[in-house]
Amino acid sequence: MAAIDAATLCLIDQVRAAYSLRPLRANQELQAVASTQVRDMVHWNYFADNRPPEETPVSLIEATRYGHTASLAVGQNIAWGTGAYATPAHVVREWMNSPPHREIMLTANFRDAGVSATAAVPSALEDGHPGATYAVEFGARG
Repeated sequence: MAAIDAATLCLIDQVRAAYSLRPLRANQELQAVASTQVRDMVHWNYFADNRPPEETPVSLIEATRYGHTASLAVGQNIAWGTGAYATPAHVVREWMNSPPHREIMLTANFRDAGVSATAAVPSALEDGHPGATYAVEFGARG
């Protein structure tokens, strides 16, 4: 899965480069938040930005060393897919086709990212095919 995580970040950086934006740096704290996000969505069978009981991406990142700063900006994109729709290329393309996800990916002040994918989807979403669930945590701190 590490190769899928890296490929996803690479594709996001290619998109950002096409818009003259600097690449994102991989960040371990953000990656850990992304990893627990996908793991929890699959384990607890939900698909949402906020983790029950309403833990937001901001609150989760603020609880890490990354969030210990005077100024913090964060964003999150999540996705799932089965079959051919579970590839990093498809997921990044779908994020670009979604105005809110696109806006997050193209936010110029984001400098760091953590990407995680898992080879499973929440059972409520599964259509009988193998799949993957993705989360990307974007961040900038000052």
